[in-house]
Formats: sequence, C-alpha cells, structure tokens
Amino acid sequence: MRLRVTLKWIAIATIVLCGAGSATAQQAGAGANGQVGFERRPQLSPQDELTQSDSILRRIDSAAGVVRRQLEAARAARDVVRTLCLNDKLSQIDVANRSARDRQSALQAAVQRNDTELSNHEFTILTVLRQRVEQLTAEANQCVGEEMAWLGQTEVVTTIDPTLPNTETTAYPQTGDFFPPSPPICATCTGM
Repeated sequence: MRLRVTLKWIAIATIVLCGAGSATAQQAGAGANGQVGFERRPQLSPQDELTQSDSILRRIDSAAGVVRRQLEAARAARDVVRTLCLNDKLSQIDVANRSARDRQSALQAAVQRNDTELSNHEFTILTVLRQRVEQLTAEANQCVGEEMAWLGQTEVVTTIDPTLPNTETTAYPQTGDFFPPSPPICATCTGM
C-alpha cells in the first residue's frame, strides 16, 4: 500500500516537472540562430532547500491541525456527512505528511552526500506534497454538513376550499354493465 502511494506521488511530481519544463521551453522560443533557448528557474542551494523543507513540514502540520479541529467539531455536532468528508481529507493529509517526512529524511541524506541533483528532486516532491495538502485543506473547507431539516414531529394541516362543490359529478360505469368488445373479424382473411 505504501509503495503504491509513493509511486503515485512520484508520478504526480514527474508530470508536474515535465509539464513545467515543456512550458518553459515553449515560452523561450527559438533564437535567431535556430537554437531553442531554455530558461531555468533559480535553484536553491541544498542547505536552503533543507531549511525550506522544515517550513513545508510546519505548514503541513498546521493544515492537519486545522482539519482535525474541524473534524472534532463535526463529530461533536453529530454531523455524519461532514464527518465523513473531513475524515477522508484528514486521512489524505496524513498520508501526504508521512510522505513529506520521508522525503525530508531523503533530502537530509542527499545534502550530507552533497548530491545536488537528488536534493533538488526531493525538494521538488516536497513542494508538490505541500501544494497537495493546500488543495486538500481547501476541499475540507468545502465539506458540507447535513441540513437541519427535521427538528421534531411533523404536523400536516389540510385546508379545503369551501367554494368547491360538495358532491362529485363524475359518472363512472358500473363494473357489471361493462363488457369489453370482442376482437374484430378479419373480412379479407378467408381460408386459403
């Protein structure tokens, strides 16, 4: 299960990175000499990425805390619909949080080995995880609870218009007087 979740996040990060790279290459266009220009975004140093990863983890923890409090309030209000929605969002945030902590450990190891390429990769995945948690938090804020439509015994009041006639004027046939007609006889159907 954990491998499947990790592979899913790697695939998401790859799609994001490939999409960003092709968009940057398209924006740069071809130069006068026929060369395609490529603009690189400014890269952080591995130490700066490590510092930023702490900030990312704090933001993820904060988001989890906010959704957790919303879930507790929904449970206290016995709002089943909102509880289910918030519980799902919190579960996804917790998965992203665990994955982010694993990625931060991998980032620390890459920084210690001076592996810039791997540290950039791990930091990019951390950034994608942060964005996913922000999206989940926004979705959690959209969770709608049950309406308080039923608050007690229902009372039905019937009002009849006094100007309506008291007798029914529609005539229905008697059940004993009505016989269905027999099927028609075919005039052109003679024995051949």
